[in-house]
Formats: sequence, C-alpha cells, structure tokens
Amino acid sequence: MVIILALIIKSSFAQDYQAASQQESEFSWPEGKKMALSLTFDDARTSQVDKGIPLLDKYGVKGTFYVSPRSMMMRLDGWKQAISNGHEIGNHSLRHPCSGNHTWSINNSLEDHYTLERMRMELDSANRLIYQTLGVMPVSFAYPCGQTFIGRGVETQSYIPVVASMFKTGRGWVDEVPNDPVFSDMAQLTGIPLDARSFDEIVKVIESAKRRGAWLILGGHEVGEEGTGDIYTSYINVIEAICEYATDPANGIWIDNVENIATYITRKRGF
Repeated sequence: MVIILALIIKSSFAQDYQAASQQESEFSWPEGKKMALSLTFDDARTSQVDKGIPLLDKYGVKGTFYVSPRSMMMRLDGWKQAISNGHEIGNHSLRHPCSGNHTWSINNSLEDHYTLERMRMELDSANRLIYQTLGVMPVSFAYPCGQTFIGRGVETQSYIPVVASMFKTGRGWVDEVPNDPVFSDMAQLTGIPLDARSFDEIVKVIESAKRRGAWLILGGHEVGEEGTGDIYTSYINVIEAICEYATDPANGIWIDNVENIATYITRKRGF
C-alpha cells in the first residue's frame, strides 16, 4: 500500500512539474518579444576582450561580464572600451572563493575561511576597485562557482541576503531552468552553462525558455574554438550562431545585458 501511494504521489508530481514547465508566462516582454536572453561571461578572461566582445559588437549584442579584479587589471583598456560599447561590468568577488572541494580554493574555502561580514567586505572591496579603475559601480553579481553558502554543517549560512542588500541581481551557475520573470528572485537568478555546448544543444534551451516566456541567462568563461578540450570554453561559432538567431526579429527574442532586463522586469512587477 505504501509503495502504491508513493508511486501515485511521484506520478502526480511529475505531471504537475511537466504541466508547469510547459505553462506560458503571463508576463509581457517589450515590443511583442516572447522571451529574454542574456549572454554572460565570468572571470575577465583575456579571450573575452580579444574574441568575445568584438563578436558581440558585430551583432550589436550587449553582454554582462562578471570580472575578477586581478584578471581585469591585465586589460583595462579593453574593459573600458567594452563599457563604452554598452556592455555591463558585474562583480565576481575579489578572491573568487569556492568550496574547498576545488583544490585550488582549499586555502580560501567557503567552508572554513568566510563569515558573512568578511564576504560583505570582500564584495565591497571588489566594487570599489572596479569603480576606481573602470568608473562604473557594479549592480550585478555572479556567485563564484555558483555557490551561495559559507560554513559547514549546522553552522552553514547563505550569503544570498548579503548579495541582495548590495546588488540588483545575483546570478547562479549550472542551474536547471531559466528564470520566470513573474516569480524569480533577483538575488538568485539561474545561470545555464554555455561552455562546451553546441548550438543545437543551446537552441533547444532557448526554444524551451521561449515557450515559457522566460528569461534565459547563459554563462561562459573562455571564448575560443571547438576541440580545445577545455570544459570552460564557450565556442566562437556557437556564440555567433546565438547572436544571429537572437537578433532575427522572426524569433521574438530580446537579447540584452542582465542589468537592462532586470530593470525592465522590476519595473513591470512594480517593485
């Protein structure tokens, strides 16, 4: 009897989830668009300046770049030009803290080396450095490694409230679904990986988001060619195909940076 009841509950949940995932949002995008799309990139990698930004500029697409200050300092002129071209600069922290399960972060782990106050100070320091060097104050944040916690076990705390108090948006990483413009929490926006994916894979995600009237935020790192074997590389030909697809009016996609789309959504919501 217990097994039968569990199967009924599981089946009901699956049906409800499927129905919800196919339900169209009542949210209205500007100019009759059917969805929103943002291209975002993390870490201020030099390939973004050398290859990514010129490609976006070719199509008039405005991206969001969550910069890590140390890498940003290597190409200040390039990032200043990106701002002039309408791209957004976001905060990605000062030291890129992640779980110590990433061996390179073991001495800067979220589990053992952070308090909420230290995190706030680090994000503020990154903001100040970006403002001093690039002349813009970030309003968008991307959680390093998509991880939103500090501490261990029963002492674990979320630092999402810190981000919510300091930024207009906070974007995650390796999430499952795009953002519902009516429901989504701006401090916990979902980010879908762009790295190491073909256009055929990405266009399926785009079309699924369009059916829901959702806001899809794609996130990448390096910008390069296929065949490098780097799982953190977004392919140039895929980015170009996305730009071509999204800027075709027939496809009903509003492609813009995170700040612009978030501003539109919050105004439509009335808060």
